[in-house]
Amino acid sequence: MSKIKLGDITKIRTGRLDANASSENGTYPFFTCSKDPLRINSYSYDCECVLVAGNGELNVKYYKGKFDAYQRTYIIEDNSSGRLYLPYLYYFLELYVEELRKQSIGGVIKYIKLGNLTDAILELPSMEEQKAIVNILDKSKRMIESKKELIQSYDQLIKSRFVEMFGQCDLNKRQNNWFKLGDVTEIVTGTTPSTHIEENWNGKHLWITPAEIKDDSFYIYDTERKLSDIGLSSKSLRVMPINTVLLSTRAPIGKTAIVGKPMTCNQGFKNFICKDKLNPIFLYILLKFNTDYLNSIGSGTTFKEISKTVVSNIEIPVPPIEFQNEFASFVKQVDKLKFENEILYSIYRFTINKQTKLLGYRGVVL
Repeated sequence: MSKIKLGDITKIRTGRLDANASSENGTYPFFTCSKDPLRINSYSYDCECVLVAGNGELNVKYYKGKFDAYQRTYIIEDNSSGRLYLPYLYYFLELYVEELRKQSIGGVIKYIKLGNLTDAILELPSMEEQKAIVNILDKSKRMIESKKELIQSYDQLIKSRFVEMFGQCDLNKRQNNWFKLGDVTEIVTGTTPSTHIEENWNGKHLWITPAEIKDDSFYIYDTERKLSDIGLSSKSLRVMPINTVLLSTRAPIGKTAIVGKPMTCNQGFKNFICKDKLNPIFLYILLKFNTDYLNSIGSGTTFKEISKTVVSNIEIPVPPIEFQNEFASFVKQVDKLKFENEILYSIYRFTINKQTKLLGYRGVVL
C-alpha cells in the first residue's frame, strides 16, 4: 500500500464569495465554514469534490453537482489519473480533521493554510480496496444517522416533558414575569493563554473550547488540552465549578453542556453559575432548545458573536425550584437511556474498526 501526499493527487482551490452571499431559498448549495450548507441562486462549480472548512470549527463534506463556496472553504478535486476514489478521501479527511484542528493557527478564529492539506499523507490502496473500505464506512455512517435519530427522539421526549411542566420553551416569546440571566446566574468568560509559550500547557487544569462540545454533550469531565499553573495564572483564568452551564457564543453560537469537573475555557464562551433560584439542568435544556434564538441575537460580519452584555440581558422563565428539580431528575433518567444506547453503539463501532483495519485503514472515528 503506497503513501502519498494529498497535494500530489488532487487539485485544491478555494471559493470566492463572502459568507453573506447566500439566498434563503436559493437553488444550489452554498458551502461555508458552517457544518450545514446555506443556499444560493447561482453556482461557480459543477464537479465531484471534498470540501474542507478552512476556519472556525473545521469540518468536511462530500458533494457532487452544482454549488458555490465561501472564500475560506477548500474545494478538493481528484487529479490522480484514476488512482483516487473521492468518497475514500472524504472518509480520510473526516479522520484527519482532528489533526488539522491541532495544526490550525490564529487568535480569535483558528484557521488552516493550503499547505496543511497538500502536505497531508494518506495511505492509498488499490481502487478496489478503497471502494470496499467506503462500502463499510457507508454502513457505519448509516448507523451514525440511526443513532442521531434515536438521540433526537430522546431530545423530543425531554422537550415534550418541558412543555408539559412549564409551557412553551421559546425564549423569543418572553413574558413579563421572566428574569434576566444576569440576575439569576453569575456569568463567567474565558481566554486563551499564549500557545507559543510551552510552559502554559500540558498541566492539570482542564481547558475547554467550543469544538469539544457535541450535539449530545451533557456533563463534560475532560478536555483535549490542559493548562499548567503558569498558564492558568498568566491570564488570571476563573476555574468554573461543577454544574456551571457552558454556552458557546461564537464559532459557533449555541453549543451547551454542563461542567462535570472544575475547568476553565477559551474566549468562545459565556457560562453560567446558577444561583439558588435556578437548576443548572433546567437552564441547560432551556438553552439547548433555543439555538435558533441565540443565533438570532448574535452580531458581527464574518462571524456572529453574543456579547456578555447581551447574554446578561437574555430573559428566561424561572419556575419554582422544586419543579425544576423534578424536571432535572427526569432528564437524568433519559440520559441513562442514552448511555445504554452508547454502550451498544460502542460495540458496533469496535466491530467496524476491526473490519476496516483488516482492509489496511487506520481506524474510524464514529
